[in-house]
Amino acid sequence: MPTAASRTFSVRHAQLARALFAAIAAVMITFSPDHSAAVGLAVFSGFALSTALLLALAAWLVASPGGRWPYVLLAAIGFLAGMASGVAIWRTTVLFFVVVIAWGALSGLVELLAGLRARKAALAAGQPTDVARDHILVGVFGLLLAVAVAVVPAQYAWGYTIEGAGDFVLTGITLAVGIFGLYAAFVAVFLGIAGLSPRAAASSAVEDADAAATTAERGGVA
Repeated sequence: MPTAASRTFSVRHAQLARALFAAIAAVMITFSPDHSAAVGLAVFSGFALSTALLLALAAWLVASPGGRWPYVLLAAIGFLAGMASGVAIWRTTVLFFVVVIAWGALSGLVELLAGLRARKAALAAGQPTDVARDHILVGVFGLLLAVAVAVVPAQYAWGYTIEGAGDFVLTGITLAVGIFGLYAAFVAVFLGIAGLSPRAAASSAVEDADAAATTAERGGVA
């Protein structure tokens, strides 16, 4: 089987594509004057579905057979979340909170566990751990997204006045959508930097985790 270095589509490309999708979501949220549940779910749906499709492709084009499970799980979680938030008549404040919290918690946990497992296996096999570290941090971002949105009261409303501009109301959904936009911006910057940074080696700790673990268990004999 070809190594990550010889593949046309590698982990680096997957990271850059994920960064691009996250950047698009962040820009759409940032420059939209409407932070309602309908807009937030529409942006989230596009982000989740496009990322899920990318991860599904990466499972076959990037990962080794034994290392596909994180990509497949993340793709499945993203697809379900994207489909649920893509139904226009379901786009309510409650759905935004439920879907984003569930997606952030589940995807964050999967990516964090996969990264930790890959890091352990890579260290045992003497491989670089930079890609595993990237997955760990993105997983942490997802968990932080879930926690941050969860602590925002869905029915929160605070009225305030800006002199010369009028009266405004800051709502819970406005804050939650803004938090998702901030998450997307962090992921875009982080994965963009990770995808463009030089690697000690071109192999992916995540895609080769199972092979590395097997080698280590056999005492270094492939």
